[in-house]
Amino acid sequence: MNSMGVSWENSVTEAINTVYLIFSAYLVFVMQLGFAMLCAGSVRAKNTMNIMLSNVVDALVGTISYYLFGFAFAFGNGNPFIGTTYFALKDVPNKSYNYAYFMYQWAFAIAVAGITSGSMAERTKFSAYLIFSFMLTGFVYPVVVHWVWSSTGWLSPNLSMPLFGSGAIDFAGSGVVHLVGGVAGFWGCLIEGPRVGRFDAFGKPITMRGHSATLAVLGTFLLWFGWFGFNPGSFSKILVAYPDAPYEGNWTGVGRTAVTTALAGSTSGMVTLLARRVLVGHWDTIDVCNGLLGGFVAITSGCSVVEPWAAIACGICSACVLISLNALALKLRFDDPLEAAQLHGGCGLWGLIFTGLFAKEEFLVQAYASGEIGVSRPFGLLMGGGWALIGAQLVEVVIILVWVSVTMAPLFYMLQKMGLLRISMDEELAGLDISNHGGYAYAGHPDDDHRTVNNYGYMTIQEALQS
Repeated sequence: MNSMGVSWENSVTEAINTVYLIFSAYLVFVMQLGFAMLCAGSVRAKNTMNIMLSNVVDALVGTISYYLFGFAFAFGNGNPFIGTTYFALKDVPNKSYNYAYFMYQWAFAIAVAGITSGSMAERTKFSAYLIFSFMLTGFVYPVVVHWVWSSTGWLSPNLSMPLFGSGAIDFAGSGVVHLVGGVAGFWGCLIEGPRVGRFDAFGKPITMRGHSATLAVLGTFLLWFGWFGFNPGSFSKILVAYPDAPYEGNWTGVGRTAVTTALAGSTSGMVTLLARRVLVGHWDTIDVCNGLLGGFVAITSGCSVVEPWAAIACGICSACVLISLNALALKLRFDDPLEAAQLHGGCGLWGLIFTGLFAKEEFLVQAYASGEIGVSRPFGLLMGGGWALIGAQLVEVVIILVWVSVTMAPLFYMLQKMGLLRISMDEELAGLDISNHGGYAYAGHPDDDHRTVNNYGYMTIQEALQS
């Protein structure tokens, strides 16, 4: 009878934890809609259909590649570098992973390709999206996941002998997700070069505003909503009690993580709003949206292991990082239509360093050892925890920069040399919607004269250029 009671209690606990995780996965998946809206609003109207479809394709290709290879490389048993089991979910579910866990990690994986797509918007061939999305979600990203989040990865904080006695603390993926996507986007953007007309003959930037601030703001709020699954959901289990803290458990950490997430994003958005008002003389909606997202990206690494006041410091610095990188990008004639490389790459990098500076030991033990009594861990440098944690964080930064560069840069370069990466100048001037997708996203597009040119019902590129 007692064993039946224990079994029933365990079943209920597992059921509640599974429901928590699967609903967190749904929230993270909503971020795909947020990405799509943000991307659509940030590009010119003539490229709307293209960027929307690229977001859909990122999810489609990412789903297949992560199912076949990605999850196995990320969480399969193998060696400290890469997993070698669970291909196509063979032997899943098991004691370690169930289908809900796969769904949660899948939602993360498809977000990475969306980051990269944003950097390369308005001039990339559609076939290139298919290729690099498959590569990112099926191999490049999962290997980094294995290093940091797998129990056997060489950067994992859960090893019996972790790196520097600490391991890298990247709770929800400032490095694993955002820095990976940002670095990949940087190389794609750099190899493609700027959009036609983005800089004049003297290198002076020419503004190319997105066509809909409404869509951009809608996308930002959807991303904010999804981030409450991205960060708090990374606890995976909510019914875990802390033995050293009566009435507290993972549910406490989940609440604190939501608070730090909201504070970091809001602070970064406010600082960006005021700073851009001083710099450019007006209140810029898109800049504030990006500043808000930069704060979310940065806090993602340490969201569960820092105090709320530290999240405010994180947000202030995130805004400064993003504004500075955007200014540098313009000086170097680097053209990222969504500022994705600067936002996800730069703020993701800062987020890893921030965690190494401000992580609190009590919260580290709770998040990574379920609050076990008698456990101690290296913690933030500025909190008196020494250099071990910040050292592990810097190792993660360097290895991600190197890994993504040596895998994605050659891929983009090869695609460019084969003529598979960038569209022609004529197609770019006409817009990808009319040149690649048979028409415009909006029936009332000013360049759409509603003629039926041929049996396929769309204008030729030459006619689009002349209209």
